[in-house]
Amino acid sequence: MPFDFHGRVWAATAVVAFLVLWFLGPVILPFLVGGAIAYFLDPVADRLERAGLSRVAATTVITLAALLIVVLLVLAIIPMLVQQTAALVNAAPEISGKLEAWLMAQFPDLSDSTSVMRQTLAELAQAIQSKGGTLAKGVLTSLLSVVSWVLFIVIVPVVAFYLLVDWDHMIARIDGLLPRAHAPVIRQLASEIDQVLAGFVRGQITVCLTLGVYYATALMAAGLQFGLVIGAFAGAITVIPYIGALLGGTLAIGLAFYQFWGDWLHIGLVAAIFGLGQFLEGNVLTPRLVGKSVGLHPVWLMFALSVFGGLFGFVGMVVAVPLSATIGVLARFGIARYQESRLYTGDEPGDAS
Repeated sequence: MPFDFHGRVWAATAVVAFLVLWFLGPVILPFLVGGAIAYFLDPVADRLERAGLSRVAATTVITLAALLIVVLLVLAIIPMLVQQTAALVNAAPEISGKLEAWLMAQFPDLSDSTSVMRQTLAELAQAIQSKGGTLAKGVLTSLLSVVSWVLFIVIVPVVAFYLLVDWDHMIARIDGLLPRAHAPVIRQLASEIDQVLAGFVRGQITVCLTLGVYYATALMAAGLQFGLVIGAFAGAITVIPYIGALLGGTLAIGLAFYQFWGDWLHIGLVAAIFGLGQFLEGNVLTPRLVGKSVGLHPVWLMFALSVFGGLFGFVGMVVAVPLSATIGVLARFGIARYQESRLYTGDEPGDAS
């Protein structure tokens, strides 16, 4: 078949996918999330199969383990997280007041009631207290209102379970439908996309969870108030290199100054916790779990999240990572083909290779 025919087919496929996301985004969200969960857990199921379990038994074990983790989170972690978040918001005026007193002691000119900095600090404390709780509740409400919470809770685990059971069969079925002339190239591209997603998504989520647990546990063990909130926050935004440790460390050390003022041992301990976390992330976790050659630059990822999130909302953010990985692999493939072409090399049709 001529090349332009294939180009029209793939372009039409992309348009159909765009329209499906545009019109059916909220409807297909539980299925996308369930598929993402199945993709994430497929290597675990494969390992359990190699250990002697059937696919159904492996999927059942994974489902029960996930259910146990969710129950533990709901009963133990989430209430404490909500409680510490509310306490942190309510403590903001006191923290701001102490900061203002310290600044006034260091810079006497700030004692002037007309000082811009003093007014700014007072307004900031009031804004955090009045808007902080509303903002936190609003973010949670907006996430839960994307689809009906009951439907989401019911559909996602069911979809994930059945997709995980039939994952290998679906992949084999799709492979059997590939156009035979282009099957090797498509398999190669699909393998590269899978390597990028496996290296980034699975690896980065594992890094975020590991660092979140480490930061939260270490900060609470060090006696820092709101340690669970700070640790969870720092671990969650570790997906952006250095930003997670920078923001989390700044917030934790600032709270340590507020709580342990004059106790330099505890303040230094909090700083050391984040220093050790950065060392582990840069030298152990990220090289081993994510790798250095996934080809998904953080700037490209943030751009994809912004674009797809702006176009399709929460559904767009769900598909942003796999689509950005796919576009990156296809772009590298196209560049490689271009560098092999006569347009790049300048060879004439009759020249020898």
